[in-house]
Amino acid sequence: QLQLAESGGGVVQSGGSLRLSCAASGVTLEHHFIGWFRQAPGKELEGVSCIVMSTGNTFDEESVKGRVTISTDNAKTTVYLQMSSLNPDDTAVYYCAAGLDGCRASFYEYDYRGQGTQVTVSS
Repeated sequence: QLQLAESGGGVVQSGGSLRLSCAASGVTLEHHFIGWFRQAPGKELEGVSCIVMSTGNTFDEESVKGRVTISTDNAKTTVYLQMSSLNPDDTAVYYCAAGLDGCRASFYEYDYRGQGTQVTVSS
């Protein structure tokens, strides 16, 4: 059974950077599609980025394009989300999710979902 665990969240000043990790246990992710999502206080979940593990192709949402980089380690057991030029609007709980049916628009369309890590950007 695939399990996902996010880490790397914390408090960062505006303009700073963070790298989030999504670690898989149980199986490798080489055939999966991994999505990062976030939910800001009082707002709906929104997609951030997605990676196709078999090809390395990535897709970033317009709201974060140019400020995030999604990547994976050589073992394909961990997916990273490098975020830079953070601003208070990036404050949210960040979640990763995995599935075999493509990069999905909805967090709930993925078969496996993590518990999230809090990112707080102070002004």
